[in-house]
Amino acid sequence: MKRNIGNYNAAFPTPVVVVGSMVDGKPNWFEVAWVGIGDKDIVTLSVTPSHKTCEGIRATGRLSIALVDEALMQRADYVGIVSGKKVDKSEVFDWTAGDLGAPIPTDAPVVMECELLDTYTQHGMNLLICKVKNTYAEESLLDEKGKIDYGKLKPILFEPRFNYLLTGHIVSPCIEPGKAYK
Repeated sequence: MKRNIGNYNAAFPTPVVVVGSMVDGKPNWFEVAWVGIGDKDIVTLSVTPSHKTCEGIRATGRLSIALVDEALMQRADYVGIVSGKKVDKSEVFDWTAGDLGAPIPTDAPVVMECELLDTYTQHGMNLLICKVKNTYAEESLLDEKGKIDYGKLKPILFEPRFNYLLTGHIVSPCIEPGKAYK
């Protein structure tokens, strides 16, 4: 029997990402775990607008979104718990500028360089609508068709009891289970 647990958003887990932007000539980073997909080239981020990284996003209209794997988890968590207004986070990740000028962490396995399209504010949170312009991926994570193999990447996910989950196990290819249903 199911129990009604109220207006709880159960659309979790979501990928953990590190978002970067240039602020006063230096990169600033913060961790975001409320990430969504708007379309094949649209990513949404739900963020508190007071973050220092958001200053850079508003000023430049450019940002990077790096998927977090187990190797990046400790640093990703760190940039999520310390404020860029109090601590210089510019050296937490080695970085290079992407084609649009957003800071790209060099040791992140997959990074999307994005353009900010729009911002919606609701209940004190900003929903950033971002268009993916460039995706940088480690070649070792690509399959024979040049697509990201998430079984190899094993991105970290966030669940709202404040735990990180490790992915990587493939249960079945999509569409196959539906063919067997009758």
